[in-house]
Amino acid sequence: MQRSASRVVLREIRGEQFVSVTGAELLALVERARDWLRAANLQTGDRCGLIGANSIDWIAIDLALMAEGIVAVPLYHRQTPAELVAMLKDCQPRLILAGDAELADALTNAWPGLPQRALFSQILANTATTLEFSPVRQRSDDQLLTIIYTSGTSGEAKGVCLSDGNLNHMIGCTTQRLDQLMRLPAQPISEPDRVFLYAPMNFAASWMLMLSAFSREAVLTLSSDLTKLADEIRIASPHYFLNVPTLLERVKRGVEDNIAKQAAPIRALYVRAREAWQRQHVGRGKSFDALWLALGHKFIFAKVRRRFGPNLRALICGSAPLAPETQKFFLMLNIPVLQAYGLTETTALCTLDDPRLPVEPGYVGPAISGIEMQLADDDEIVLRGPNIFSGYWNRPEETAKVLRDGWFHTGDQGEVNARGNWRIVGRIKNLIVLNTGHKFAPEPIEDKLAQLLPTAQHTVLVGNARSYLCMLVTGKIESAAVQAAIDAVNRDLPHYRQIRSFKILPDTFTSEGGLLTAMGKIKRDAIARRYDAEINLLYERKASA
Repeated sequence: MQRSASRVVLREIRGEQFVSVTGAELLALVERARDWLRAANLQTGDRCGLIGANSIDWIAIDLALMAEGIVAVPLYHRQTPAELVAMLKDCQPRLILAGDAELADALTNAWPGLPQRALFSQILANTATTLEFSPVRQRSDDQLLTIIYTSGTSGEAKGVCLSDGNLNHMIGCTTQRLDQLMRLPAQPISEPDRVFLYAPMNFAASWMLMLSAFSREAVLTLSSDLTKLADEIRIASPHYFLNVPTLLERVKRGVEDNIAKQAAPIRALYVRAREAWQRQHVGRGKSFDALWLALGHKFIFAKVRRRFGPNLRALICGSAPLAPETQKFFLMLNIPVLQAYGLTETTALCTLDDPRLPVEPGYVGPAISGIEMQLADDDEIVLRGPNIFSGYWNRPEETAKVLRDGWFHTGDQGEVNARGNWRIVGRIKNLIVLNTGHKFAPEPIEDKLAQLLPTAQHTVLVGNARSYLCMLVTGKIESAAVQAAIDAVNRDLPHYRQIRSFKILPDTFTSEGGLLTAMGKIKRDAIARRYDAEINLLYERKASA
């Protein structure tokens, strides 16, 4: 940061303008926050809740906590107060820092015994014109740096304990991959990386991208309005940015819907150019394919690419499976999508596509440096390396389940090909993974619905790799009763766990029919396969509504 004292290193998009800070200005904000934390008598190792939207203030306070040796506990500001309080009670912070008064008041109402709280604006209100930068407190590699909460198979959030050593190793790995991307010989560059960030900073991958940007002396631009994301990307004009599949699939669907509204010649050109690319991609090109592709790029593909600005080198995608068809769509636009795979427990990353090599749609790249990946029983991916977390906060039994004999058991089934590229087949456990990156167990929601629908035989949530939840119901039940139960449950759930549609099935789930175990537990994969058509129809109807 000191090397970038006079240069902009961080900015927020506000409408069509930037609110920016230089390296020196950001360090001054960090020092203001450190001065406040010291005055509040926080000690090394104390825990501090950090809850707010992405902002320059959020980053300054997070860096101040690290510099003071205080353990940051970042939480998602859009979760319900009850969920946030449950995590806060689990980690027992000395202090809670909130982005705005409304959020702080909601937390206090949900937990009358809330520890000391403060707003970001209060912490950074120091108006001193000169602040000397204090030395960073000495830290060891095994010192606890942050606790990032994630959901387990029980549906109860668990605090993942990450250390300085985890962070230091991962910074080296991400720097290596980003160097490879930015130093491609066909695209020389002399300016700092331009990085855009819209995913919440309490996600491990977002946090890592932020820290990697500062280590690379990049210019990091923060989204401030997700409803204007397309405009913000154009304004930020990034070289690369982190994505969840939802955004990329939305872009693909939007382009195709727009093409369908165009005149017949444009529609025909798109079809011919797409078919030409598909043939060339598998090595079966025909004589006129180059012509159709050239016309497609000139009149259609280049216009789509311009939405991402003139500097784009690649999109990075993780948090959930990306449909191979979507990845191929962006390749057709000459936009590589580098897939990543990782968990909070692995300090965000395990694999990342090598930007120097052609991507393989459906695969998430090779293991990053210093990490061993193997397949264990049931083709479960297991890992070991300096990126693996030390354990879950206050949960030794849960820790022992996943850290065994020096290996971390991910709960994901995988495959690895001859090139060393990994593919994620599915979850061994029952977590639902939306294509927004949100992960959670369906059982608590299903249990609440079962209580409200006593005549229903089974309620099964579906939504893996989708952008929202739907539900299958069996038993003698009326649609009005199902909708009333969903409305009641949705009121207490964050947006990404709310159920949008349902289907009452005429069938009965039985073990003989292959949909229940001998002990009467549902077989989710078997149900998803059996009712694939009904599930697809639920999402098609909702999309067209």
